[in-house]
Amino acid sequence: MRDKVVLVTGASSGIGKATALRFAKAGAKLVIAARSVDKLKAVADEISALGTEVITVQADVAVEADCQKLIQDAIDKFGRLDVLVNNAGISMRAILEDLDLSVLKKVMDVNFWGTVYCTKFALPHLLKQKGSIVGVSSIAGYVGLPARTGYSASKFAMHGFLESVRTENLGNDLHVLIACPGFTASNIRKKALSADGGAQGESPREETKMMTAEEVADHIFKATKKRKQKLVLTAEGKAAVFLSKFFPKLIQKMVYNKMRKEPDSPLK
Repeated sequence: MRDKVVLVTGASSGIGKATALRFAKAGAKLVIAARSVDKLKAVADEISALGTEVITVQADVAVEADCQKLIQDAIDKFGRLDVLVNNAGISMRAILEDLDLSVLKKVMDVNFWGTVYCTKFALPHLLKQKGSIVGVSSIAGYVGLPARTGYSASKFAMHGFLESVRTENLGNDLHVLIACPGFTASNIRKKALSADGGAQGESPREETKMMTAEEVADHIFKATKKRKQKLVLTAEGKAAVFLSKFFPKLIQKMVYNKMRKEPDSPLK
């Protein structure tokens, strides 16, 4: 990955930040994007300290024009793009009956349309380099999670979109990786949207028992280097994907019972 140009969205914290730093440690040049300029600057300082080049771009991936400018800024600076990591994402927690539809739309705009916009504008440049598209997804893209209707929908949509892009480009040597980390210690649950669109605030899960963002980033880095098509992490995640294929009723009951036990669960 030395001297490759890697663009990471949602790079101000969590998996995005860890992934950017992991590629930087391998000598890649970074383009990092997020909505928070101050947080991006702090990440850029860490990357610069590793001895590689980096630029920051303030962008909201839910805005098409922001994504177009993001890709153009990367090309203007480095003249090429080798890896696009679609990491920016947002979650939600509420049953559909109580959910304001604007919440579902916002989650789709960030998780799905953000991936679509960035991939669309980056594609011509990635094809020139026979590069990689990475979608940081979730087990929720394989198993519909109760009280996460918008989140699961966005990840299922991301999977279908990226698989289609991969198949369209079978003759172009384009690499597409769909990475599903499972539950990871990050800010995504604290920032998850509640039924009315407000931030959840506290995570309903024990974060210290989860895989770290740095561990996830290392797996994503290695899978990108090996040009793998799929990455499913944690024993729990792999079991969920397997059971969803062959024992769908069983996994539905297991997932429901697990989610119902969360503190302040919206499930009755």
